[in-house]
Amino acid sequence: MAEPFEHTRHRNWLETILRYIPGFRGYLEKEYRRDSDDLQRRWLIHRLDTCRLSLDNLTGLIVETCNIDVLPKVDTVRAKIDHLSARIGGAMEGYSGFFDLVRIDNDVLDRIYQHDISLMAKVDHLANLVEELPQCPADLTRALHEVERGLDDLQRHWDERTKILEGID
Repeated sequence: MAEPFEHTRHRNWLETILRYIPGFRGYLEKEYRRDSDDLQRRWLIHRLDTCRLSLDNLTGLIVETCNIDVLPKVDTVRAKIDHLSARIGGAMEGYSGFFDLVRIDNDVLDRIYQHDISLMAKVDHLANLVEELPQCPADLTRALHEVERGLDDLQRHWDERTKILEGID
């Protein structure tokens, strides 16, 4: 994901002129953060969707090998992925717009941005674990437990993000 200020390379001439108006520069930077926040969420949800697809493929493999006693654990992991994806999609946004009634301080936005970078790394690591599941059929139950622990950690990490935005942390 690009830095919020990376958008400056792609702004048009009108945005460049408007940046000289007092107060408008901060508005534009927050708009860039808004775009970055949206892109980051979509990336997280997309990566979790790839986990779901991998689990669907794994379910087919499990059925083919008649190892159906592990299916409940796969369903549990899938439900946790669905829950996390829904939370990310419907969560408080990590920005405040120019006309928003609730303002989010720039220091808080910076903390959220750093937190989101670590969140992306955790989701990517989890997705890699899920994608490797078909290669470990002998230790599948143990591997699924590791994925589930990773999901629990991601849920806690997402809770921390919410606390930062709410001013609790």
